[in-house]
Order: sequence, then C-alpha cells, then structure tokens
Amino acid sequence: MARSQKRKKKDPDSYRQRSYQRLSQSGLVSSRVRLMETDLHILARDRVEDEALALVAAVRAELEAYIKSHPAFLHSLVPLAKDSGAPEQVRAMLAAGLQAGVGPMAAVAGTVAEAVGKGLERNRQAEVIVENGGDIYVHRQKVCTVSIYAGESPLSGRVGIRLRPEQMPCGVCTSSASIGHSLSLGASDAAVVVARSTAFADALATRLGNEVQQGGGGLDRALEVVQEMENVTGAVLIAGDRLGVWGDVELVRVDTQEAAEK
Repeated sequence: MARSQKRKKKDPDSYRQRSYQRLSQSGLVSSRVRLMETDLHILARDRVEDEALALVAAVRAELEAYIKSHPAFLHSLVPLAKDSGAPEQVRAMLAAGLQAGVGPMAAVAGTVAEAVGKGLERNRQAEVIVENGGDIYVHRQKVCTVSIYAGESPLSGRVGIRLRPEQMPCGVCTSSASIGHSLSLGASDAAVVVARSTAFADALATRLGNEVQQGGGGLDRALEVVQEMENVTGAVLIAGDRLGVWGDVELVRVDTQEAAEK
C-alpha cells in the first residue's frame, strides 16, 4: 500500500534516521511499530507497541478493503470525488486530495499517523508524537520544535518550526525531492506544511513540493498556492539556499542534532 503520488528512490533509511534524531530528545518514551510498508516511530508517556500495532492494522485493513473495490484510489495522481459511504480514513484522504489538488494516496502517511495518534490519545496517552516516513502527528502540552532536514541544502538541520501548545494537535508533513523513501515530482529539498489535519498537511506538502523546480524555480508559485488554501497553519519551503515561509510559523535556529523537543 505504497503511495502512488511519488516515485521510489534509493536509500530510504537516510531520511528516517535523521527524522528519528529530530524526535529522540522529547522526554517521552519511544516505541517502534512496523506492519508491512508501515513503519512508525512513536513517542508517548508509556510504551505503546501493542496498542499502536492494533491501530495500524485496523487502518490498513480499512484502506486495503477500499482499494480492492476502488483501484483508482491507489493509482490516481489527481483528486477523486468524495465518497460519503467510504470509511473514515478514506474520506479524510479523499478530502485532503481534493483540497490540495493531488491524488488521495498523497495523504496516506499523514492519515495513518493521525489515526494512530488519536487512537492512542483515546487510550489515555495525553501526549503523543507519531512519525510516519517524515510525516508527523504532534500533540504536546508545551512548546516543542520540529527541525527540518532538507538533504544537501545548507539550511538542512539548521532551521526548525516551533509549535505552541495552542497550535496542537497538528500535522507537520514534509515532501522532498532529495531525501526520503519516496520522491516528489518537483525539486524541493523540503516542502513542509503545518495544519490541524495531518492528512491535509501531507497532501499539501506533496502539492507544494511538486511546484518547486530545479534551482528553486516555482518557489514563489508554491507560496501563492499555500496562500490560496484554507485550514493551513503555515508552510516552509527550502530549495538549495532559498527559503520561503508563509503563515503562523515561528522559525528557530537549531543545530544538526536537535530534535522535536528543545
């Protein structure tokens, strides 16, 4: 059940290792959950492997059953119509794709991260961070910082987004042409979106990443796109040494080892 919106690339672990670094110093307990293609790094007040695995299995079963009867859902690179009879997570992905202007599978990682995070919250985890391939659901009760890894950009690992408690829960999702387990159709080193819906943040990050071309061309267009969207907290775009920012995001300087908690 891999994304169809992005092309595969080599060395998938390079980004995941850096993503774990940026989350590792949160003061929460770390859990790792794997099921088929899904590989989650979770931070919560307790170890949550069993609960999280059950949640992942339920979400995957929901999506896989829908894909079996609606194969276009898996392969479409363009938005698909809403389906009021679809399961909850499918509806979230369809809505995210429609709003962002991309196929629904562009939202799959963010959707899974949020579904697991909210499920853990229902199981008495008051604070939780779920990372799924660089797409993160964050719910903390104090200020935290998510650093941005942007491949070979000189800004990589030096810039972070500081989140205030009132901005959470939220999604912080990244699309990149130079890092990660999947490849954007554009050329950004990092297109990062913060939004209340992690599914939408994921889909919109893909859309913005697709707008940016080699040498940073299209960065201004990507900023125009995000300004036209509703329900977005903010966005950060990095292409080489170029940086674009829009919305209610506070950028902070971080060192290369700093994690999601300062």
